[in-house]
Amino acid sequence: MGRDVPAILYDYPASLASLSRRKPEDPRFAERFELYVCGVELANAFSELTDAQEQRERFAAEMALKNKLYNETYPADESFLRALDYGLPESAGIALGVDRLVMLATGAEHISQVLWAPVQV
Repeated sequence: MGRDVPAILYDYPASLASLSRRKPEDPRFAERFELYVCGVELANAFSELTDAQEQRERFAAEMALKNKLYNETYPADESFLRALDYGLPESAGIALGVDRLVMLATGAEHISQVLWAPVQV
């Protein structure tokens, strides 16, 4: 994706964007997008889901599905949910992969060529 020209992937199904706010005009989708350039995911952005009750319901639905598929669950992050109860203002953000951007700008073939600190694998 995004090999010949940059591509923006948007209108994620809400079920695949658990921390993203649903689109008011079509709640099947979330306010989330990803930017791909030269086949590399360069950025990921979304509007925060700030409704504590909806977040609880989504967590519960995800755990029910996880239990059904894998017979396992994990607890919801109660401190996060309490913070949402307290109130989180409308917000959004974008994560830009600076290392990926440097990789594309320099023509590096692998991300390890541009990391400022070596990674042992």
